[in-house]
Amino acid sequence: QDVMDIEVKPKPSRPHWYERHVQPCMAELLGSALFIFIGCLSVVEDAGGTGRLQPALAHGLALAVTIAILGDI
Repeated sequence: QDVMDIEVKPKPSRPHWYERHVQPCMAELLGSALFIFIGCLSVVEDAGGTGRLQPALAHGLALAVTIAILGDI
């Protein structure tokens, strides 16, 4: 008796509710808070001759760190 081998692919499971709802919300909250906090501190602690360069670099660095840490979520 010949039996046909049929590959049965398991149905991909849905992610847990925590990964679908809570994790993205917390990542958004943490990323926005870091971005705003660093940006505000760069403007408040403005050194004498930096002008617009210091806030621009601080915002860019904060955005890069936020994307590097929270990008996979």
